[in-house]
Amino acid sequence: MKAVVLGTGGWGTAISQILCDNGHETYLWSHNPAKAAEMAKTRENPLLKGVILPEALHITGDLDCLRGADLVVSAPPSFAVRETAKKMAPYLTEKTVVVSVSKGIERDTNLRLSQVIGEEIQNICKVVALSGPSHAEEVGIRMPTGCVSACPDVTAARFVQDAFMNDYFRVYTSGDIVGVELAAALKNVIALSCGVCDGLGYQDNTKALLMTRAMAEITRLGEKLGGSRQTFGGLAGMGDLIVTCTSMHSRNRRAGILIGQGKTPQEAMEEVGAVVEGYFAALSIHQLSQREGVEMPISRCAYEVLYEGKQVRSVVRELMTRAKKDELLETAWL
Repeated sequence: MKAVVLGTGGWGTAISQILCDNGHETYLWSHNPAKAAEMAKTRENPLLKGVILPEALHITGDLDCLRGADLVVSAPPSFAVRETAKKMAPYLTEKTVVVSVSKGIERDTNLRLSQVIGEEIQNICKVVALSGPSHAEEVGIRMPTGCVSACPDVTAARFVQDAFMNDYFRVYTSGDIVGVELAAALKNVIALSCGVCDGLGYQDNTKALLMTRAMAEITRLGEKLGGSRQTFGGLAGMGDLIVTCTSMHSRNRRAGILIGQGKTPQEAMEEVGAVVEGYFAALSIHQLSQREGVEMPISRCAYEVLYEGKQVRSVVRELMTRAKKDELLETAWL
């Protein structure tokens, strides 16, 4: 099978290695031809230091590599998904399967990324979302990892499962692409918030409280938008939330730590030096929760800190002194 991965970030690079390990004819494309040439020469991506890329992996800056591809993986940052889909569209056929592995919600439109891709390719072929607790740094060194292949078309979901699954990368299937994509995007805000707690000096009790109550509120929004409650308790939901909130691999958590230590959101993102999806997702979540009438106090407070300059210690007190609640009535994902 011919597979093409669009995007040479850490995750796109790790994805290409999985496909190559599985014996597929695999191409890794960069929008920057100079970067592609350098990676082809060194067999290494600076974003995945120490990971030597397989010699069989073709690294290129030429979009013509898409011709005849059976599987196309969309792996740019969320802000570049639409542009990348526009570029891939002329090369696709009804037999191609597109896999979206980016995590986020498009700014302004608040569309899920598979919807963005579908618009640009005019739904000529199936789009599958692949998501779960999967740091590129760990997949790159072939640590056991699990993800979910989600598509309403079970045949397409299983096609992706078969393409990726091996002895270090386990893939489950799901028909709930809505829930899988929303879980992937919404948890980034919570990871950033957990980082803020770390920066403030709060410890395990606080983080457990935050993660659990945040999962309840993002599940409420996810269900309202058409996702399944069970998805948020699975790999794409709780699994991804755990790994992103607790690991220093997470750019969202690292940015949050800096904010908790007193830096502005802009200073924090500059210091992290890469896209912090949770910053942009916070605005989308705020807009969606307002539109859908879903109460999301943690996400609202994150938005106020990131976009309105509210002090983090004041929002902690605000959250802790909210009106009394019943846990079971307030926990959507149980």
